[in-house]
Amino acid sequence: MSKLNKIKKGFTLIELLVVIAIIGILATLVLVALGGARTRARDARRSSNMNQIALAMEMYYDEDQKYLDTSSVPTSIGTYMVSVPKDLLTDNNYAWSNNTGAGPNGEAGLQWYCISAELEEDVNGDNNLDNDYFRCDSNGCRETTNVCPSSTAESL
Repeated sequence: MSKLNKIKKGFTLIELLVVIAIIGILATLVLVALGGARTRARDARRSSNMNQIALAMEMYYDEDQKYLDTSSVPTSIGTYMVSVPKDLLTDNNYAWSNNTGAGPNGEAGLQWYCISAELEEDVNGDNNLDNDYFRCDSNGCRETTNVCPSSTAESL
């Protein structure tokens, strides 16, 4: 039997390597695209957490006519939020300003609060990820370039 009469069965090594290379390239492209989506999803979750914390603080204020007083991030906010969420990526607490004294704009004690989270995405378009935050305080929630003040000398 000559070589010409044999029926070709299966794939050659080159064909298999080409297919594996194409699958690898496609998988890399998909993972890169999903990485950005994961970052945006974590930022959306941070924003949602901050809004929920702000809502709990406002409900607490409605009941007690003052905000929860604490010098560090609260672990709970009355019965409105039994467990205050932490950052998804680092599992650290969000940034919190000590609100046991007078506010940064001269507010009476316990009439203000400020909590913020650092975002992973560039939200203000300056191509600098070092100053992108989502912040909630007694004036509402927003994306900003300012973290909560660390002292009462800084303004909200």
